[in-house]
Amino acid sequence: MSEPMVKAEAVHKRFGRNEVLKGITLEVAAGEVMCLLGPSGSGKSTFLRCINHLEKINSGRIWVDGNLVGYRQKGDRLHEISERDVAEERAQIGMVFQRFNLFGHMTAEQNIIEAPIRVAGLKPDVARAEAKLLMDRVGLGDRLGAYPAQLSGGQQQRVAIARALAMKPKLMLFDEPTSALDPELVGEVLDVMRALAADGMTMVVVTHETGFAKEVGDTVVFMDDGVVVESGDPAAVFNSPQHARTQAFLSKVL
Repeated sequence: MSEPMVKAEAVHKRFGRNEVLKGITLEVAAGEVMCLLGPSGSGKSTFLRCINHLEKINSGRIWVDGNLVGYRQKGDRLHEISERDVAEERAQIGMVFQRFNLFGHMTAEQNIIEAPIRVAGLKPDVARAEAKLLMDRVGLGDRLGAYPAQLSGGQQQRVAIARALAMKPKLMLFDEPTSALDPELVGEVLDVMRALAADGMTMVVVTHETGFAKEVGDTVVFMDDGVVVESGDPAAVFNSPQHARTQAFLSKVL
């Protein structure tokens, strides 16, 4: 058996007295698309942010590609690694947020090449050539020189995906990538994500798009109140959910 791309073991996360994650344990295989569903406040986005150490967990452990996230183990003790080492780990994990987070004063091309040049040390001409390929890949090859304000929400999100891919990540995290979009723009972003899945990219997707989860997801995880309530094959979870809480949630969103 190969090492899972993501392994979470008894992960707890608190904000003050509010315990948001209450012992999350799950695995994501290499090449798998896992879709996290659940009501707002269930801990889905917080868990996603813990995977790349944007949020520090209070207890438990997370591994990405066999490496402990944010810590090194020496004997029985965990030691937090430096911010520089965290940044190096994070560079291997692409993340696409609900809001596009593009630099408004930079063109699409400049947004994409910034990290490869500054973080990965890529030569500018190589970075620009790769940016063109990535923009072609997300269907925006003719908009390299456009600024975010000149692009629709769907186009901005596709640029954000291209920017994340520019660092050649081993894992892509999507935090409700279509929820800020007008309904008619959702499809163009989901099409890019479908293509990524078809290419074998490992993806963890927080989404309310049940159609996407059914069609593209290899595993669906339903979370509520900081715990995994139910998980499994999309057809099984959607067609015959075992838990009453899952049944109640799906009855409202399907």
